[in-house]
Amino acid sequence: MMRDGFVALWRGREFDASPEGDEVRLYAQEPQDGFEEVRPGRYVRAVPAGDLEAFAYVRTTCQWRGQPFVVLAQHDSWLRVEYTGGRAPVAKALGLEEFDFGVYQGWAPVAEVTDLHEHKV
Repeated sequence: MMRDGFVALWRGREFDASPEGDEVRLYAQEPQDGFEEVRPGRYVRAVPAGDLEAFAYVRTTCQWRGQPFVVLAQHDSWLRVEYTGGRAPVAKALGLEEFDFGVYQGWAPVAEVTDLHEHKV
């Protein structure tokens, strides 16, 4: 599973999370005590930020064709990647699309990706 977003450790369990003022919304895919179902397979609960055991941002990085990327998503055997090398000619040579000014993204076959790592900050 490729992750890119906030996570929180609460009551010994890690949840996807979203900060909101002095609270943090925790998300689960299965019913949990005190969580409200917001749509099928998605449950949420707001807790005070001070009640968390840990809070971090998770980012998955990789190398593709010798260049650095952040992994944004996965679909089947493909990864949605964003180039972090900062060189437009390299991004264009890789066939990436310019998603925004200076932001290049594309789909990379999982089989071609190396050095896949998850980082917490």
